[in-house]
Amino acid sequence: MKKTLFLFLTMALGLSCSKFLEETPTSFVNRANYYKTEAQCRTAVNSCYEGLRPVYNSMLWTHLEGTTDIAYVPSMSDVNAILDINPSQCNISKTVWSNAYKAIMYCNAAIAGVEASTTVDGNVKAALAAEARVMRAHWYWLLTSLFGDVPFYTDDVVNQPAMDRIAHLGRMSAAQTRAYLIDDLLQCCPSLEKIRTCDIAEKGRAGWAMGMMLIAKMALWNAYADTASGRDWFQIAYDALVQLEAVYGDLSSYPLEDLPFSVKDTPERIFEIRHTYAEGTLSYASNLATNCMPSYRASTGLYDGIEVPILGTDAKIGTCNRPTSYFYGALQPDNGKDKRADINLGRRWQGTPFVNGIRTPWMGPKFWCPYMKTTYDSNNYPVFRYAGALLMLAECCCEKQDREGFEKRLNAVRSRAGLPDYSVGNWEKARQELRDECARELFGEFNRKFDLVRWGIWYTSLKEYWEPEMASKGYLTHMRRCHRYLPIPMEQVVNSGNALDNKEYNEYGL
Repeated sequence: MKKTLFLFLTMALGLSCSKFLEETPTSFVNRANYYKTEAQCRTAVNSCYEGLRPVYNSMLWTHLEGTTDIAYVPSMSDVNAILDINPSQCNISKTVWSNAYKAIMYCNAAIAGVEASTTVDGNVKAALAAEARVMRAHWYWLLTSLFGDVPFYTDDVVNQPAMDRIAHLGRMSAAQTRAYLIDDLLQCCPSLEKIRTCDIAEKGRAGWAMGMMLIAKMALWNAYADTASGRDWFQIAYDALVQLEAVYGDLSSYPLEDLPFSVKDTPERIFEIRHTYAEGTLSYASNLATNCMPSYRASTGLYDGIEVPILGTDAKIGTCNRPTSYFYGALQPDNGKDKRADINLGRRWQGTPFVNGIRTPWMGPKFWCPYMKTTYDSNNYPVFRYAGALLMLAECCCEKQDREGFEKRLNAVRSRAGLPDYSVGNWEKARQELRDECARELFGEFNRKFDLVRWGIWYTSLKEYWEPEMASKGYLTHMRRCHRYLPIPMEQVVNSGNALDNKEYNEYGL
């Protein structure tokens, strides 16, 4: 970490305010000469978004969706797909770690600089600092969800002693990190306008709604992980989520047609990763769709034997991610009532079955990129949606055995999908129904592994559904219990002076 901190010791600025998610920081300025105007403060906050695109890609998708009970990646060469990962062999760890801590450094510097400004309106300062705090919480939420306990700091790194101290931090309890961030968000989010993300004037920004989602996400992690503080984490999550519910309203007003990643900036989305592509211009594309579309033969122009005009003829398809038989057979079977099935799964196109997809479905139109040029996936990737907030509300109600609250939120999601209302018979079955509904509604949205890990069922679920699926296709997997979290990259352990460790991996000889 020391080397990274040295390279990014001062704040990266120079972003265009109107295209802050389309630019990359290119210059460094002295903090003492900056933060004089609102525009300068905004460009500092813009840097907090740096790293989103490099992190949210097909590699992260493989880890969060392709090693779960509902999806897999048929590959022997991708170590992430078969969980052949360890502290010395895990590129996703390096990608997430370096980009997240770089962004956290930007966040800390932006917060300190904006709050110290003496020439910007107080309300403007408070809102900008709150936005930076929301983004800082996002990065730590992602780190603790992926790695468990990680180094935590909120200092603005302004001198060598501070850099040396931070470079040698060890792991801090993830529960304590999340508790700090929740309290920080509860304090700062009232400075943000209480509106839906889609109603923020500049698209792509993190606002109040994302702050509420992060409070709830982290509180639900702590509800299962923190047994010492005595705080009612389910209630804390519930209180944040009902505020979202009051603003976002009736889920039925948000159509299922907006679920595909190719439909951008939809009203239901609370946070999404934005991409653009135009041939011959500066583009920000990713690579997920190339692994989520049906097999393509350029010589015939057919996708698994049929024409799919919206996919064009220039796509280059890689290893195709696939749903598990548990997902397409038990959770979203063919000819069922679930309207999301034809969005999540690629069995047919406009009534014409795919040659192979009818037997083992492809990933569905939710993930396809229309008229994709080679591998340039210009879709936006949803990270948080309102339906996810309602399912978390249902989870809070389930754990508190609030029947009315549980059925109200769960059935709002089921009703939009065309499924009949669910009535609680006993709470254990209700809990399983909720978990199944999370799989159906949030399929492929960078979420499933986080849920399975925090529920404490990731390893047993993979033993039951994922590992046999991979074995039946001839893929040798290397799953261990330690793989519930990513390993910290070995070079980071060394650079920390061994303040960091991978003890859980070491126990398995990795």
